[in-house]
Amino acid sequence: MLDVHAIPAFSDNYIWLLTEGTGAAVVVDPGDADPVLEHLHAAKLRLTAALITHHHADHTGGLAELTAAFPGLRSYGPRDDRIRGLTDRIGEADLIQPAGLTTNFQVMEVPGHTSSHIAFFGHGTLFCGDTLFAAGCGRVFDGSFEQLSDSLERIASLPSDTLCYCAHEYTLANLGFAAWVEPDSRALAQRRTADHRRRRQGLPTVPSSLALERATNPFLRTREPDVIRAAETVAGHPLHGSREVFTALRRWKDEQYD
Repeated sequence: MLDVHAIPAFSDNYIWLLTEGTGAAVVVDPGDADPVLEHLHAAKLRLTAALITHHHADHTGGLAELTAAFPGLRSYGPRDDRIRGLTDRIGEADLIQPAGLTTNFQVMEVPGHTSSHIAFFGHGTLFCGDTLFAAGCGRVFDGSFEQLSDSLERIASLPSDTLCYCAHEYTLANLGFAAWVEPDSRALAQRRTADHRRRRQGLPTVPSSLALERATNPFLRTREPDVIRAAETVAGHPLHGSREVFTALRRWKDEQYD
């Protein structure tokens, strides 16, 4: 059975640790080696693989040190020369089984936050890096708004019970923006109450289910009439299609909320 544990890093990152009770471990987006090494030592685990979603340093910065500490470490990531030290460069529809796990992961190309961003989907879990956040999504850096809109549509089509493991604890801030978009949403109000409680208790707000994201994440709700109206009000003109609504929402958040 796949077990997923959050290793906090920096001020708001999560490095995900995957185990199946065999003494082997896999990490997702190890931006910092130190907390990973500390956890592995305390739990008496051997690191066998690393999964990388995109090239940003807070997702890759610990890879070299971990590779040195565990000779033979397999590291999987996108076909992007900005990521150094990968043993396996992977892309859309590739199926991987990281050493030490019996779980297979399908690779999904989900560009937008970056041009080469990927996600790993398997066993009812999605490791989505900075493409999808709990109640939000990543900024557009070297990808495009259209790419990110399409990537989120792909993610939204996955099974409702998929657990989404994003890489940052941005949920409360994202929920604040979501309330700008849908101030009368009962589902959103309930989620805000629950997630504020979790943070007061020192607990992470992730993973979240895809069903919850569909109900409360404005960036997955670009076909909903209330969301369209809010986006058109801010844009000042009619919007045509999910991509235009998404772009208006993302620019609104970038320029007025963040």
